[in-house]
Amino acid sequence: MINPEALTRTIEGGLLHSVSRALCEEARFDESKMLSVDWVTSPTLTHADVPERIDVIHVNGDPDPNRPDLKHYGAGETMCKPMLAAVANAVFDATGVRMRRVPFTPARVLAALKS
Repeated sequence: MINPEALTRTIEGGLLHSVSRALCEEARFDESKMLSVDWVTSPTLTHADVPERIDVIHVNGDPDPNRPDLKHYGAGETMCKPMLAAVANAVFDATGVRMRRVPFTPARVLAALKS
């Protein structure tokens, strides 16, 4: 890890973006145009929805961080897909219903429960 603080912030941002995508965000279209054009028609996670704290624990995957054969690589969006799957599994654990299309809105979860 070259910059642990930046990695922590990258992971926190990615997790919050993924939760927002899982629960709120959806690009909507009609036959001719995009309907999600602003913050009202394209909702996202708000500050009120964010947990007070997110614990990020860094684990060095190799006991020798000075290995010249390991190249540096980014963390970017590595947490996005696992987070979506984790939220889907949490919905399944709570309801017994598999959700396969994001966002997992209350209306979609209720519809899945009724079907």
